[in-house]
Amino acid sequence: MVFEKVKELVAEQLGISPDEIKKESNIVEDLGADSLDVIEMLMTLEEEYGITIPDDKINQVKTIGEIVELIESLKG
Repeated sequence: MVFEKVKELVAEQLGISPDEIKKESNIVEDLGADSLDVIEMLMTLEEEYGITIPDDKINQVKTIGEIVELIESLKG
């Protein structure tokens, strides 16, 4: 499941417990990521899933759930 993998990768990158991460978690406000964390996280997810996230989508992603939806739509 995409959510479980995203949760695992985000927790590892931010040094937090996966239990803190919910689909509605705001990446910056709830999880404490900064813009560099977000870019690195999206690059990791691109590698993990063999996808390319368009630049215009990067700034639109605010929650973990939105990341999951984006990955699922790009995976096809």
